[in-house]
Amino acid sequence: MIKTTELTKVFRTDEVETTALNKVSLEITNGEFVAIMGPSGCGKSTLLNIVGLLDNPTSGELWFNDTEVSGYSERKRTKLRKSNIGFIFQSFNLIDELTVFENIELPLLYLNVSSSERKKKVEEVMERMQMAHRRKHFPQQLSGGQQQRVAICRAVVSSPKLILADEPTGNLDSANGEEVMNLLSQLNGEGTTIVMVTHSPTDAEKASRIVHLFDGHIVTENIRKML
Repeated sequence: MIKTTELTKVFRTDEVETTALNKVSLEITNGEFVAIMGPSGCGKSTLLNIVGLLDNPTSGELWFNDTEVSGYSERKRTKLRKSNIGFIFQSFNLIDELTVFENIELPLLYLNVSSSERKKKVEEVMERMQMAHRRKHFPQQLSGGQQQRVAICRAVVSSPKLILADEPTGNLDSANGEEVMNLLSQLNGEGTTIVMVTHSPTDAEKASRIVHLFDGHIVTENIRKML
């Protein structure tokens, strides 16, 4: 599904040049659950942003479903992203002025899904994530765990092939964090590819492969034997 070849990202200002990723080569196949770990500033989120087509690399190749996309324009990246990728963020990134239903519905609006089909898909995913009873609530009326569950609903409502999760339990207590990780594991068990950035060794244990970054390089990869 995803392949990077000597992927490099350099951030430049007038006085400073910072290499966030340095010739990273990585392959992620359909159905994998990959955790990316490493200290702050090692390039984890930069790699996730490039894989998620939110940014272009400075050099190197990025392949998505057998197509080389590293030089895509913002418009082409957006089109590919909205029909293939779901995002889950540490800070939830819900829109305060929209209800639970409306937040979850957003990706379907961008895909021009009909009103009746949107309603059906949103209802189904809310039932599955046990959020149907909160459909008319606003994000600020929900607990952190409930907000992240809404964010997961939004990420999966369009049935994306890939979910990218950036510290998905970072703002949650242990009980809610475990619930979110169980939901991600369930989605992966149903065939969704998941790439997750995390500082948590406990969360990383849910993945089938753990990739460790340090100073923009991949230093180790551990394939876990799943029970």
